[in-house]
Amino acid sequence: MKKLFMSFLVAIATVLMSPMANANEFTDLRAELSAARESLVTMLVNKDKRGADHQKVVKDTANAVSAHLAKMKAPAGKEAQFKELVDNWNAFKKTREQELVPAILAGKEDEAKKLAGGVQKERITKCQQMVSELGG
Repeated sequence: MKKLFMSFLVAIATVLMSPMANANEFTDLRAELSAARESLVTMLVNKDKRGADHQKVVKDTANAVSAHLAKMKAPAGKEAQFKELVDNWNAFKKTREQELVPAILAGKEDEAKKLAGGVQKERITKCQQMVSELGG
């Protein structure tokens, strides 16, 4: 009887803690998104932050967001919003890797600033908004 009661308590605690764990997951994701954005902005505005070391930071921070998203599950009833977040992040990351970072490294500052302040700013803002809506 005691084991049954303990199992019941564990089950209740799991259900009650699940939204909190989900919120923490989204809070962590928000921090990772911010780190990814900050590392790229640093590269864009500081010419001395374009070497191999900082390029690795830029890549690693983006990969951290992708890995985190890959491990997450959509909150119940919010599958479409979660998919939108993932799709938006993937578009952001693809443009970042294929267009923005190469423009920065090639010294095409006007092109890079236009990209960073345009579509990329919209995408990262959308990601942050979606994270808030989903639980963070």
